[in-house]
Amino acid sequence: MKLLVDAMLGDVARLLRMCGHDAAYALDRGVESDEELRDLAAREARTLVTRDRRLAASVDGAVLVDATDADGQLRDLAAAGVDLTLAPGERCGACNGRLERADADADVPAYVSDDADPLWRCADCGQYFWCGSHWRDVERRLADR
Repeated sequence: MKLLVDAMLGDVARLLRMCGHDAAYALDRGVESDEELRDLAAREARTLVTRDRRLAASVDGAVLVDATDADGQLRDLAAAGVDLTLAPGERCGACNGRLERADADADVPAYVSDDADPLWRCADCGQYFWCGSHWRDVERRLADR
């Protein structure tokens, strides 16, 4: 899914990216006003995800998230039909870039786990990702929705 996540849902944007969604985050794009959000969603054919009732009502197909906590927000998204199945190796949680397979034997930063296999690198920001303990924690969290 191509989504535009408003400024109130930054944690959710990262989790949506971990599920393989092309989830643009408003603050990453320097977009804050309702008009800018509407325009960007339309221009890029993105589904707007927001907690703002008035804004959601003004955008066709917008997903309104009522909950104030991230776990409740995930439940709201699941109820709206957004697939929350983890998709390793798809999207960068930090910048939304595409991930590419990386060679764990190559010269990788010290923060990369020695047992990181498979290993991915973001084509845009260069950050490395693998399915470590954090991944398992998110998997449990999504299963509880």
